[in-house]
Amino acid sequence: MFKIIGTDGKQYGPVTAGQLKQWIGQNLVNAQTLVQIEGTQEWKALATLPDFASEVGKPIAPPIIGCFPPNMSARASSKIAAGICGILLGSLGIHKFILGYTGPAVIMLLVTVLTCGWGGLVMGIFGIIEGIIYLTKSDDEFVRTYVDGRKEWF
Repeated sequence: MFKIIGTDGKQYGPVTAGQLKQWIGQNLVNAQTLVQIEGTQEWKALATLPDFASEVGKPIAPPIIGCFPPNMSARASSKIAAGICGILLGSLGIHKFILGYTGPAVIMLLVTVLTCGWGGLVMGIFGIIEGIIYLTKSDDEFVRTYVDGRKEWF
């Protein structure tokens, strides 16, 4: 198993040797791609690994648009649930709980409960705005901003 640093500077994996060879053929990784072998701490260029040296020298197909990074749709799977809950249940912070933002979620919930619902009007507006923002972003942008970037508000 291997981990790689993608062209966007983010770490992906673990992936199998077969998956790496497939990505070489799809021009998603190249000889300079940094690779870490499972169980080690050292990052090496893909071309320096004997199992891949001959592969990266072969002619490769043009890149397939939208194919990398791997599992993007799985990483964006909470987008729709968070967006809908933000619109419908925004004052309770449910959309924040879905994204794993416990602190902001508790704040929204407490503001709503401790003000007997009056603060919930403001929190509800926040929730509607955030729900719309979540739903209008592409999967890539949603993952970059809210999953990887951990942006908690708006």
